[in-house]
Amino acid sequence: MSRPTGGHRAGGPLTAACLLLLAMGGALVTWGLLRGGASFDAAPPVHVADTSAPTESPRATTAALPAAEPVRVRIPAAGVNTGPVLGLGLAADGTVEVPSVAQAGRIGWYDKGVTPGETGPAVLIGHYDTAEGPAVLKDVGRIGVGDKIYVDRADGRTAVFAVRELQQVDKKAFPTQRVYGDTDRPELRLVTCGGDLVGGHRPDNIVVYADLVAA
Repeated sequence: MSRPTGGHRAGGPLTAACLLLLAMGGALVTWGLLRGGASFDAAPPVHVADTSAPTESPRATTAALPAAEPVRVRIPAAGVNTGPVLGLGLAADGTVEVPSVAQAGRIGWYDKGVTPGETGPAVLIGHYDTAEGPAVLKDVGRIGVGDKIYVDRADGRTAVFAVRELQQVDKKAFPTQRVYGDTDRPELRLVTCGGDLVGGHRPDNIVVYADLVAA
């Protein structure tokens, strides 16, 4: 089973989405919370413009911060202002925890990785929707390059990230190394689900890549 690499204090098999994902042979397989034929108020299909092509422009960044856990996440472009942030560790079966359906209005932080603002990729995970309807990242499609993500930290500081890239990818081809691999600067990943409902689940992941620009 594949494991997160880089930017992490401890390794473990990876899940990263609004639906439970199991890493198998390097591919991510979805076990949906949404079942076919369910009659719920599903969020509309979400697709983002893929801006993941390499760019020659320099990445805006600022000096790394010391460790401090996130307590609130604000994404004005997507209407997100939620806290406290959930700590997502490893479940008994070795997969990374995801927010429960009851916690669909909150964002979680993969706490085996770095805290937002430290050098490396801090990873936030939230639902796009669940079996009960639209969730905290229901408006992820409104996020664009240059938009800000604000992460309030337990030390009283706010780490401000600017969105650099957005990527929509089939969950079976989840870019594990790109999301979890080491970086030489403070970065943020925001991961959720996307695409049209297929067999009761969404087949894609949406990954937002952002750089620390102020603190």
